[in-house]
Amino acid sequence: MTTVMPQSELTRKAVAWICETRDNGDKRALPALIEEAGVRFNLGPRDMEFLLRFFKENKG
Repeated sequence: MTTVMPQSELTRKAVAWICETRDNGDKRALPALIEEAGVRFNLGPRDMEFLLRFFKENKG
């Protein structure tokens, strides 16, 4: 059975995953990581835009 999560929780998990991936030395460009996070966490276009803004504003 699949667990349904609120979209905001998926976005939080995506932010955490991107941060962890970068901390572990992944050198991919931020847009590539955001794209992968979108696929991994089934994020919509608005969530993807949020991630881009979030990391650019916080010097991702």
